[in-house]
Amino acid sequence: MAATADLASRLGELARKLQQEDEADSVLAGIVHAALELVPHAAEASIGLVSAHRTIVSRAASSDLPRRVDELQNQTGQGPCLDASYEDRVVSVPDLGSDPRWPEFSRPAFELGARSMLSFQLFVDGEHLGVLNLFGSDVGVFDAESERIGALVAAHAAVALAGSQQVSQLTQALDTRDLIGQAKGILMERFKITAQEAFLLLSRASSELNIKLRDVAEQLTVSGEMAGKR
Repeated sequence: MAATADLASRLGELARKLQQEDEADSVLAGIVHAALELVPHAAEASIGLVSAHRTIVSRAASSDLPRRVDELQNQTGQGPCLDASYEDRVVSVPDLGSDPRWPEFSRPAFELGARSMLSFQLFVDGEHLGVLNLFGSDVGVFDAESERIGALVAAHAAVALAGSQQVSQLTQALDTRDLIGQAKGILMERFKITAQEAFLLLSRASSELNIKLRDVAEQLTVSGEMAGKR
């Protein structure tokens, strides 16, 4: 009973602290830190932000491992973070080395060092979603208590995020990332250049015309023309 009361107190304090944060990155870092502190057997953690194009952006990652796993999910188009986003609110993966649900993802993720995972949906904002991902250092380490406390952390974090400016900031950032990616693709195809060269063209136009990079990208994707061109 005392342990339950202590957990409730710490979760309440987490929600209060998150609500007091103004910056989205600080909120995400606070969620990840709390998850690592409170969830039994959580060795690594991150927040996955999923865009309308089912592309995961790894944020507030505790190490390089979550970022590499998210990139693998982007490459294969499958994985627990995507399932937690679009299908199940909680996805448990006891053993990534043998899980048959994601044949192109599971074994390569295991080889990267991800042994087990828990993914919890944090929020849905239009076509954008947020997921808390937890990683175990070995197979089968997450138990019912891990899942219960992880779900509570995610729920308190979601309450703190709900209707806040942070979610708006995050989804706007995802929209901007998508627009810039589309604009780069147009330039790469049109001029047969690399992604870096395409980004430099967009940045140069933004600087020379004194308009935001996002606006340059949006005009290109909508009209097919670079800003300032006639």
